[in-house]
Amino acid sequence: MLFTGEYEYTIDAKGRLAIPAEIRSWLDPQKGGCGFYITAGPNDALWLWPERTFERIAGAIEESLLQTEEQIEFDEITFPSARHLEMDKSGRVLLPQKMIEAAGIGSKVMILGMRDHLELRDPAQWEKRQKEKLEKKSKIFYRARQAQFEKPKPQSDFEK
Repeated sequence: MLFTGEYEYTIDAKGRLAIPAEIRSWLDPQKGGCGFYITAGPNDALWLWPERTFERIAGAIEESLLQTEEQIEFDEITFPSARHLEMDKSGRVLLPQKMIEAAGIGSKVMILGMRDHLELRDPAQWEKRQKEKLEKKSKIFYRARQAQFEKPKPQSDFEK
């Protein structure tokens, strides 16, 4: 599932956010499920993951009684605050008030397609961030391209 685009929406007085019809049309209940998980992202935005995508990624994290310190810290800041969000018949989800406030989001919100998830941001913060990023566009593209080629390649059986 590929999420793209930006949409400015309103969070109603009850804390509900309508997921845009275009995005809902992309959701495949068989692959992604019918709801979302919401987490605080590392970039101060709220991240909405299709439920099955989130569960698959969470399940891919290596399970062990002897986890690394990094994994323990990641788990401690991710999973206790994550919430499952059911979509109602009108395509709305109820956002946790505490998370909305922590992200600095008021009644207006930008819903942003970010490849495999959605992000929720305050519109003014998003506009400012975009201006900053566009000023460095060529450097960002170059660094992303460079990082793509620096990924370690899996070893073949002959190289082991």
